[in-house]
Amino acid sequence: MVVFPNAKINLGLSVIAKRNDGYHDLETVFYPVNIRDSLEMIIGHPLESTTRTNDLPGIHFSTSGMPIQGIAADNLCIRAVNLLSHDFEEIGPVQIHLHKHIPMGAGLGGGSSNAAFTLVLLNELFELSLSRQQLIDYAAVLGSDCPFFIINKPCLASSRGEIMEEITLDLSSYQMIFISPGIHVNTGWAFAQLNPEPGSGRQSLRSLIRTDPSEWKNVLVNDFELPVFSAWPELREIRDEFYASGATYSAMTGSGSTVFALYEPGKMVLPTFPPHYKVMKG
Repeated sequence: MVVFPNAKINLGLSVIAKRNDGYHDLETVFYPVNIRDSLEMIIGHPLESTTRTNDLPGIHFSTSGMPIQGIAADNLCIRAVNLLSHDFEEIGPVQIHLHKHIPMGAGLGGGSSNAAFTLVLLNELFELSLSRQQLIDYAAVLGSDCPFFIINKPCLASSRGEIMEEITLDLSSYQMIFISPGIHVNTGWAFAQLNPEPGSGRQSLRSLIRTDPSEWKNVLVNDFELPVFSAWPELREIRDEFYASGATYSAMTGSGSTVFALYEPGKMVLPTFPPHYKVMKG
């Protein structure tokens, strides 16, 4: 079975407070976008060999496309298989192939999406009969962004990102463009640059996201932009180039480093960027 895990963008991202558990309370809007990896899962041993990864025999994991950092045992797809296998003995050997197109460490949630789609594939292939809420609970163990990809609809997210409320938001009439300059922004570093002040009186995203996208430039704020743009000025330049070319709205997604823009139909004029920048449309 083959599925195509999609990316997401953040529309506004307010880091509200640091929690006692080391995480942060935040508020953001997750929006799914049409930039996708390819994930194939087949039940059974591969013909040529069986590879053991981590603590579960029988997972054969291969990749293609963009290079994936780290060892296979730490990949979120493998961790998802291990997580469910500990609770469901009926999960047997599987072959997994991941073709990577979503840049890593770019704020697009590609790894989280891969993990969530792996849970869904296991649920279907092994007929585990897990409900959506059960899948969300398992996804939350794997990472704060993972539960969103089980729902995969526009959501207002709070707490550390795992508490979600579906909202009505349709950006399908806009043209979307994404620029990934190949910069890996460490999420831990990005959070360490912030000094959130609870009760600062900022307006909730619940009301801000209802305004017309033409107003978002003035009201939606990603708290990570200030420190990340300071460390990598070229990211601010990408956003400024988008606005100069007529974008309705442009921002960095997540903790970076991808910068995206919305254009009204027929008004997208792509600026000229260095050839090593990855340009994606969604």
